Amino acid sequence: MAALVALEEAQRLVLDRIRPLEAERVPVERAAGRVLAEAAESTTDLPPFPSSAMDGYAVRAAEAAVGASLPVVARIAAGAPTDRALAPGEAMGISTGGRVPEGADAVVPIELVEAQNGIVSIREAVEAGANVRGAGGDVHAGDTVLGAGRRLGAAQIGALAAAGVHEVQCRKRPRVGILVTGSELRQPGEALGPGEIYESNGLLLAAALADAGAVPAQLGVVPDDEDALRRTMERALLGFDMLVTSGGASVGPHDLVRKVQAGLRAEEVFWGVAVKPGKPVAFSMRRAHALFNLPGNPVSVLVTFEVFVRPAVNALLGVPDPLPAYRLGTLGAAVRRNDRRHEFLRAELRREDEKVVLEPLVGQESHMIARAATATALVSVEPGEGEIRAGEPVRYLTLD
Repeated sequence: MAALVALEEAQRLVLDRIRPLEAERVPVERAAGRVLAEAAESTTDLPPFPSSAMDGYAVRAAEAAVGASLPVVARIAAGAPTDRALAPGEAMGISTGGRVPEGADAVVPIELVEAQNGIVSIREAVEAGANVRGAGGDVHAGDTVLGAGRRLGAAQIGALAAAGVHEVQCRKRPRVGILVTGSELRQPGEALGPGEIYESNGLLLAAALADAGAVPAQLGVVPDDEDALRRTMERALLGFDMLVTSGGASVGPHDLVRKVQAGLRAEEVFWGVAVKPGKPVAFSMRRAHALFNLPGNPVSVLVTFEVFVRPAVNALLGVPDPLPAYRLGTLGAAVRRNDRRHEFLRAELRREDEKVVLEPLVGQESHMIARAATATALVSVEPGEGEIRAGEPVRYLTLD
């Protein structure tokens, strides 16, 4: 039997073969969750004009000494600027976001003045530039708002819209087929016969792929029949950017996936990784199409998706650093290392003072998906001897 590939080497082998997808233009209102294929530039100075940071009075700072009294000659609202400059010895009322008139270089907050009969008296002086947002203080026209490879969330969409960007170039979302194998599988809601179980991996993968930014398509359950599997896989490999299978990837008499893929001339990159759970995970390429074979146990699917499939989706989307983003926490209970495999423990994350504490769940077997449903983190335990004691630092991935 061939030696198992180390986790980091398997990840490298995957990412060495994945290339970003082509780009397409996307309206900014539909770009949430997408990844920029090229930098987005501002169409305007932001703010486009000097604007007031608060409600108050636009003045010349040199004339706004304590005790000074100035006539209020205009009222400026957001979107309704005055049509003349501020003359010496005058003040203009101004609302937050209003355009600061020419001739004014400061805004006195409304709470620092007394206003009566069209006269404003200054109770506290301000310096030049006070409470004025300068034109282009955030970004100038033509400046880069966001660079290529950036995933667009709420703040990024808001920034693009404020900068007048109405369309962006984004990587196409990967189309991923999901193929589940196993004659024993039935859909939730159906009656179970002897030896049958409910199919959950297809739904798990569909939810995870959508969260990662892909477009998942469930291709159904294929029984343990070589001809049926070959027909389904051949169609799927033509129609999707990536195919993810679940089950049938081990070495039993009904594990047909490897044989079928060899017949379809898929290039096997690795078959088996020194990881727990998920040792039977495999990766192949057929032309430009990536092909992942995940184990049948649902917790193994959960783990191998996070450490192999999600990074591959990130790479197709053009994310600059597609590998999992580990965080640092503290272990809540001692765990024994596995001397041969990189282990991922399901854990509950809690905060204790300034620390993140990770409590490993009871029941770490790879079929225990109901137990895993309460996990909020995967704790990374690298291979080695002995144990990691409670209170020692560990790396983890979030699951929420």
